[in-house]
Amino acid sequence: MAFGDAQTAATILYGSEPATILLKDTVVAGDILGQSDGWNRALATTGSVIQGRCIAAEPGGTGDKILAYFGRVIMTGRFTGGTDDAPLYVAEGSDDGQFTETAPSDSGDANKKVGLVLDAVTIMAFPNRDVDSVVA
Repeated sequence: MAFGDAQTAATILYGSEPATILLKDTVVAGDILGQSDGWNRALATTGSVIQGRCIAAEPGGTGDKILAYFGRVIMTGRFTGGTDDAPLYVAEGSDDGQFTETAPSDSGDANKKVGLVLDAVTIMAFPNRDVDSVVA
Protein backbone atom coordinates (compact mmCIF):
# COMPACT_ATOMS: atom_id res chain seq x y z
CA MET A 1 0.00 0.00 0.00
CA ALA A 2 1.41 3.42 -0.93
CA PHE A 3 1.68 6.31 1.51
CA GLY A 4 -1.34 8.59 1.50
CA ASP A 5 -1.99 11.99 3.08
CA ALA A 6 -5.74 12.69 3.13
CA GLN A 7 -5.11 16.28 4.28
CA THR A 8 -7.90 16.03 6.82
CA ALA A 9 -7.29 17.38 10.30
CA ALA A 10 -4.53 15.41 11.98
CA THR A 11 -4.48 14.36 15.61
CA ILE A 12 -1.34 15.92 17.05
CA LEU A 13 0.13 13.68 19.73
CA TYR A 14 3.16 15.88 20.45
CA GLY A 15 4.34 19.29 19.27
CA SER A 16 7.36 21.38 20.21
CA GLU A 17 8.51 24.96 19.73
CA PRO A 18 5.02 26.51 19.45
CA ALA A 19 4.48 30.00 18.07
CA THR A 20 1.55 32.05 16.81
CA ILE A 21 1.57 32.81 13.07
CA LEU A 22 -0.63 34.88 10.75
CA LEU A 23 -2.08 32.85 7.85
CA LYS A 24 -2.26 33.83 4.20
CA ASP A 25 -3.92 30.52 3.27
CA THR A 26 -6.59 28.11 4.52
CA VAL A 27 -5.14 25.20 6.51
CA VAL A 28 -6.10 22.21 8.64
CA ALA A 29 -4.23 20.84 11.65
CA GLY A 30 -1.22 18.87 10.42
CA ASP A 31 -0.56 20.84 7.23
CA ILE A 32 3.09 21.69 6.64
CA LEU A 33 3.49 25.43 6.16
CA GLY A 34 6.11 27.77 4.78
CA GLN A 35 6.79 31.46 4.41
CA SER A 36 6.06 33.12 1.08
CA ASP A 37 4.75 36.66 1.55
CA GLY A 38 2.89 35.24 4.58
CA TRP A 39 2.32 31.74 5.99
CA ASN A 40 0.99 29.36 3.32
CA ARG A 41 0.78 25.61 2.78
CA ALA A 42 4.22 24.34 1.67
CA LEU A 43 4.79 22.98 -1.85
CA ALA A 44 7.80 21.31 -3.48
CA THR A 45 6.99 22.08 -7.13
CA THR A 46 9.49 23.94 -9.31
CA GLY A 47 8.52 27.56 -9.86
CA SER A 48 6.28 27.73 -6.80
CA VAL A 49 8.48 26.20 -4.07
CA ILE A 50 7.51 27.03 -0.51
CA GLN A 51 9.93 25.25 1.85
CA GLY A 52 8.35 23.57 4.90
CA ARG A 53 8.99 25.53 8.12
CA CYS A 54 6.29 24.54 10.62
CA ILE A 55 3.17 22.42 11.22
CA ALA A 56 -0.29 23.91 11.72
CA ALA A 57 -1.55 22.95 15.19
CA GLU A 58 -5.10 24.02 14.39
CA PRO A 59 -7.28 24.98 11.42
CA GLY A 60 -7.56 28.52 10.12
CA GLY A 61 -8.13 30.76 7.13
CA THR A 62 -6.51 33.77 5.54
CA GLY A 63 -5.99 36.48 8.15
CA ASP A 64 -6.36 34.12 11.13
CA LYS A 65 -3.72 33.78 13.82
CA ILE A 66 -3.09 30.14 14.71
CA LEU A 67 -0.67 28.08 16.75
CA ALA A 68 2.05 26.31 14.76
CA TYR A 69 4.92 24.03 15.78
CA PHE A 70 8.46 24.74 14.56
CA GLY A 71 10.07 21.74 16.28
CA ARG A 72 9.25 18.03 16.28
CA VAL A 73 5.63 17.03 15.80
CA ILE A 74 4.15 13.54 16.09
CA MET A 75 0.76 13.14 14.44
CA THR A 76 -1.71 10.61 13.14
CA GLY A 77 -5.25 10.52 11.78
CA ARG A 78 -4.67 11.58 8.16
CA PHE A 79 -1.99 9.15 6.94
CA THR A 80 -2.24 5.65 5.48
CA GLY A 81 0.18 3.10 4.06
CA GLY A 82 3.35 4.57 5.55
CA THR A 83 6.61 2.63 5.33
CA ASP A 84 8.37 2.42 8.70
CA ASP A 85 11.43 4.72 8.86
CA ALA A 86 10.83 6.20 5.38
CA PRO A 87 11.81 9.87 5.00
CA LEU A 88 9.07 12.41 4.29
CA TYR A 89 9.11 15.38 1.94
CA VAL A 90 6.76 18.23 1.07
CA ALA A 91 4.40 17.06 -1.70
CA GLU A 92 4.33 18.43 -5.26
CA GLY A 93 1.68 19.37 -7.81
CA SER A 94 -1.57 20.57 -6.29
CA ASP A 95 -0.93 18.83 -2.94
CA ASP A 96 -0.06 22.02 -1.02
CA GLY A 97 0.52 21.32 2.67
CA GLN A 98 0.76 17.56 2.26
CA PHE A 99 3.55 15.05 2.91
CA THR A 100 4.91 12.35 0.61
CA GLU A 101 7.44 9.50 0.86
CA THR A 102 8.49 10.18 -2.75
CA ALA A 103 11.47 12.51 -2.99
CA PRO A 104 10.77 15.33 -5.46
CA SER A 105 13.19 14.86 -8.35
CA ASP A 106 12.56 17.52 -11.02
CA SER A 107 15.22 20.23 -11.34
CA GLY A 108 14.22 23.10 -9.04
CA ASP A 109 11.90 21.03 -6.79
CA ALA A 110 12.32 21.36 -3.02
CA ASN A 111 13.72 18.06 -1.75
CA LYS A 112 14.34 18.87 1.92
CA LYS A 113 13.54 15.98 4.27
CA VAL A 114 10.85 17.23 6.64
CA GLY A 115 9.96 14.12 8.60
CA LEU A 116 9.98 10.38 9.13
CA VAL A 117 7.29 7.69 9.02
CA LEU A 118 6.93 5.99 12.41
CA ASP A 119 4.35 3.41 11.33
CA ALA A 120 1.64 2.99 8.70
CA VAL A 121 -0.49 5.82 10.13
CA THR A 122 1.86 7.94 12.28
CA ILE A 123 4.58 10.39 11.29
CA MET A 124 7.14 12.58 13.02
CA ALA A 125 7.71 15.91 11.30
CA PHE A 126 10.74 18.13 11.87
CA PRO A 127 10.30 20.78 9.19
CA ASN A 128 12.85 23.28 10.44
CA ARG A 129 15.58 20.69 11.14
CA ASP A 130 17.43 20.46 7.81
CA VAL A 131 18.63 23.29 5.63
CA ASP A 132 16.59 24.14 2.54
CA SER A 133 17.46 22.13 -0.54
CA VAL A 134 16.38 21.91 -4.16
CA VAL A 135 17.09 19.36 -6.89
CA ALA A 136 19.96 20.54 -9.08
